[in-house]
Amino acid sequence: MTGGYVIEADGGSRGNPGPAGYGAVVKDEAGHVLAEAAESIGTTTNNVAEYRGLIAGLGSLLALGAEGARVEVRMDSKLVIEQMAGRWKVKHEGLRPLALEAAALARRLRVTWTWIPRERNTYADRLANEAMDAAARGETWRPGPAASAPQSPPPTGPGVGPGGDAAGGLAGSGGVAGADDRGGHGWMSGGTRTATSLLLLRHGQTPLSIEKRFSGLGDPELTPTGLAQAEAAAARLARRQRQVEVIVTSPLTRARQTAEVVASRTGSAVLVDEDLRETDFGAWEGYTFAEIQRRWPGELAAWLADSGVAPPGGESFASTARRVEQARERILKAHESRSVVVVSHVTPIKTLIRFALGAPPEALYRMHLDLACLSAIDYYADGPSVVRTVNDTAHLG
Repeated sequence: MTGGYVIEADGGSRGNPGPAGYGAVVKDEAGHVLAEAAESIGTTTNNVAEYRGLIAGLGSLLALGAEGARVEVRMDSKLVIEQMAGRWKVKHEGLRPLALEAAALARRLRVTWTWIPRERNTYADRLANEAMDAAARGETWRPGPAASAPQSPPPTGPGVGPGGDAAGGLAGSGGVAGADDRGGHGWMSGGTRTATSLLLLRHGQTPLSIEKRFSGLGDPELTPTGLAQAEAAAARLARRQRQVEVIVTSPLTRARQTAEVVASRTGSAVLVDEDLRETDFGAWEGYTFAEIQRRWPGELAAWLADSGVAPPGGESFASTARRVEQARERILKAHESRSVVVVSHVTPIKTLIRFALGAPPEALYRMHLDLACLSAIDYYADGPSVVRTVNDTAHLG
């Protein structure tokens, strides 16, 4: 394989079923480690753990911006490899949702499925065991140093988008460590045992998003499709091993409707934070990008060139970033070591990801977030944050 990637994944259960965990590693063609993922997943079977390892590996590669890339997936699970290659049917009902989730991620790549003997899958096996060992000690597994990892894995395609609920760009899905704007690095082990996890959920479809119109403080409701998207996201969140404990939402109707659907599935309380609202696009509200370009060419050029510039009568991305940062700090302080769903919009979610990665304001134009997508960031009290998922839409089919 030339110019592609390798994913090695594994999972195990000490008892089958018993305490279980998975591990996955992403490498480039030279064998350099680009990302690691591992997690203890409670009591389950070997096959479930193996599928979870595969999902984590595919997600980690997509999070590096490798959409459409060639990748060889190597596992010592004959069952998973043959089922994913389409040669064996998925007969066990408990595995079918996992197989569908893995297949949805795999469709975003060009995958070759390769079975390998167990002795050639030691890296992923070690990660899975580290995660199980950490859980046995009451700890959470954290990525270790990866000296060979490149500083900026190159994306495989272009990505542009101005932000806001009509914007698009390039991003992936999965688990990859990042740096935090408050100091520290995602590869550090840190001293805290339990992260505060923010699960960032973009609201579902609205009439304005169908036509890709700028949607800021205007207050459209979800369409029937948007409600179905919210239901799909809620069902997935309800299945998480780590229970959702609270939901914090933007005050805007489309976000609150999405949050209420999640609450009905998870039984979690819903809190409103005004600072999670979308950017105010002022005079541009309801217009498409092309229409704005025709009517306000100079203002648009200035806005795209400087995050401190606001649309006519609106709010700059720099101003949005300041209030989003305040909302983040309030949430982390009030819900330390808990799992929190944050229901918001394109610009606030992109901003939270940008902060966690220590990326410049220009990064807003290099990310794409689909409707009802999930992103996830783990925050540790001693400084580091880890971006685990970006633009995950596996639950949408």
